[in-house]
Amino acid sequence: MPSRSVRRRRLVTLSSDFGAAYAAQVKGVLARSLDPARFVELTHDLPAHGIGEAAFLLRAMGVGFPPGTVHLAIVDPGVGGPRRPIAIACADGSRLVGPDNGLLMPLARALGRFSAFEIDAARWATPSRVGTTFDGRDLFAPVAARLAAGGSPARLGRRCTPVDYEVPAPVRRTRGAGGEVLHVDRFGNLVTNVPTRWVPDSSASVEVRSARGRRIVPWVASYSALGRGRVGALGSSFGTVEVSVAEGSASRRLGVRVGDRLVLGWRPPARAASQSVNSERRTRR
Repeated sequence: MPSRSVRRRRLVTLSSDFGAAYAAQVKGVLARSLDPARFVELTHDLPAHGIGEAAFLLRAMGVGFPPGTVHLAIVDPGVGGPRRPIAIACADGSRLVGPDNGLLMPLARALGRFSAFEIDAARWATPSRVGTTFDGRDLFAPVAARLAAGGSPARLGRRCTPVDYEVPAPVRRTRGAGGEVLHVDRFGNLVTNVPTRWVPDSSASVEVRSARGRRIVPWVASYSALGRGRVGALGSSFGTVEVSVAEGSASRRLGVRVGDRLVLGWRPPARAASQSVNSERRTRR
């Protein structure tokens, strides 16, 4: 039975691009210090080396957890190089641990005012550290366990200004928006940065333009409303516009990937559009 001190430890989440085998080694380090009931695996299939997409997803996942949670997140293509290991203390009491490459920043901002500290690797890495290629296991996991036990981020190293990353901002246009694909999920749905609330209630369809072409697709409330194999647009669970293929992959169908630009146009029902055109013609006369 876990001791009273272990039961009082903070909740810890783990996110990475590791896949199963490497993730298991990180979990082994955490399991030596944490009550299993205080440890939540979020995902190990973050896009490999995809810092921007992973940062967007980490924010979406992390904001739903209780204040005081320790978020251990690792997408670290610069491991072993000059990038710093950091811990961030947020206004709500949460702690973020990971590489200083922008991954943690959208979540840190979402959790309120924060302070960042460079982790002194010489002091806090495990004595059994092997090389410099696996800081997730040998440095970040031990630090997260320490913070979960009540350790102070300020004792990990000197205060620092972290490398920033901001989710690209969409541009509002007349009857539309310019945006970017932030995430392609495992179903091939294209999740953009354009807020769903920007789409007028009167919209019946959306014009989707990319470097690969242009098409007009229906604006729907659900995948089932599309019908199998049809392309459409709808509001995603992230609160942004999503382009999808019902039971298929919009990414493959449209040839669009993360980072690609999209221009979206809001289109009213055909009859309303026709009436609007006729009204304009009458006005000109």
